Amino acid sequence: MSEILVVYYSRNGSTADLARQVCRGIESVPGARAKLRSVPPVSAENERPVVAVPESGAPYATLDDLRAADGLILGSPTRFGNMAAPLKYFIDASASLWLDGSLEGKPAAVFTSTQSLHGGQESTLLTMMLPLLHLGMFLVGLPYSEQALSETRSGGSPYGASHVKLLSTDGQLSAHEIELAQALGARVARLATRLEAGQTPARRG
Repeated sequence: MSEILVVYYSRNGSTADLARQVCRGIESVPGARAKLRSVPPVSAENERPVVAVPESGAPYATLDDLRAADGLILGSPTRFGNMAAPLKYFIDASASLWLDGSLEGKPAAVFTSTQSLHGGQESTLLTMMLPLLHLGMFLVGLPYSEQALSETRSGGSPYGASHVKLLSTDGQLSAHEIELAQALGARVARLATRLEAGQTPARRG
């Protein structure tokens, strides 16, 4: 059974909604299961420490979760065309996995949400990919064979799933956004199961 780790940060719930749809896509693939995790907000030194366990939502991700995963999908709201600081902080702490090659040869993908149509979705998705390349992962996107990618009037990108809040009804994901988020999860899961079947590239060490 291939386990795909979905790690996200969500402030107002939209990215969390996308994460749940990505998990549904993963679970639709025979031989694959989703593991949903979040990351805590970052705090300045003069603020109270972050609680060890979230009050609600998915548990916080650990480096052991990353190490054990057969695939990784990251989600973040857009912050000035880049991922939010809490997710960046978590990824920045993964140097030990880079050193030992724990994530090399595993599939990965990204997703994001924004308030407005031109809020920097695509630059966020592209910059989220950079640390995954350094970690030696195989990047998975959304091809135009996914019909929803051509029909969407809100979120959706070849670089990953996305959501635009102002173009939705009451902040809910559109049908196309749901379809593309599930397709992204399924694509990563299918690749992970194929690699686990005996086609994993050689790793360092």
